[in-house]
Amino acid sequence: MRALIADDEPHLARFLQQQLATLWPELEIVQLAENGVEAARAIAALQPDLAFLDIQMPGLTGLEVAQGIEGPTRVVFVTAYDSHAVEAFEHAALDYVLKPVRAERLARTLERIKAACAPMQADARLSLALARLLALPAQPRLRYIRAGQGELTFQVAVENVLFFHADDKYTVVTTAAGEHLIRTPLTELAAQLDPEQFWQVHRSTLINLAFLDGTRRDESARLFVRMRGCQRELPVSRAFVHLFRAM
Repeated sequence: MRALIADDEPHLARFLQQQLATLWPELEIVQLAENGVEAARAIAALQPDLAFLDIQMPGLTGLEVAQGIEGPTRVVFVTAYDSHAVEAFEHAALDYVLKPVRAERLARTLERIKAACAPMQADARLSLALARLLALPAQPRLRYIRAGQGELTFQVAVENVLFFHADDKYTVVTTAAGEHLIRTPLTELAAQLDPEQFWQVHRSTLINLAFLDGTRRDESARLFVRMRGCQRELPVSRAFVHLFRAM
């Protein structure tokens, strides 16, 4: 496997490199990056299997670098602040390591990495469950959304929906004519919608491809989609960026 290390303190990067050489000698370190911009460019060019990213870096933070990764590179965050742990895992990190890096903690992280990257073993029970599910008749696709507003009930054709967005206790149904609130969770809606027409682009957003007007990247390489008939841009999370590679 190949890895990149990014830290704006070179001596810390070299120390981590030495620790990795001891604990995982087969791991090839392809580059030591000194800031977030350099790390983002190197990841895009080299496509390493792993990136050990310091969270606090000039130019781009480690979190911003991770958000912009489009390839198969998996991320381990290195941080001096334990409070970053939750945010780290929201960016699909394999793990995070606190500074100063300790050998025993790094060893546990490497064990997790190897387990996560190992080929999955076939599970007979899972195969049986999938076979049973595939044998079930297909569920009819959702064609209309019923949304109440005061004494009125609106029946919204699914084909006219620009996007669905989860907002606290409600799901917002956005059309060119306006918005409606429903209580149906986004995951339940996604199961009833045509996956060829509705794509999930964020954990809280489903878009109707019929109204997709284009995409945009900002200076931090984050991807946004623009929907026809809507002034608002919608962020695409790292987990779904690959859907737009061919566009």
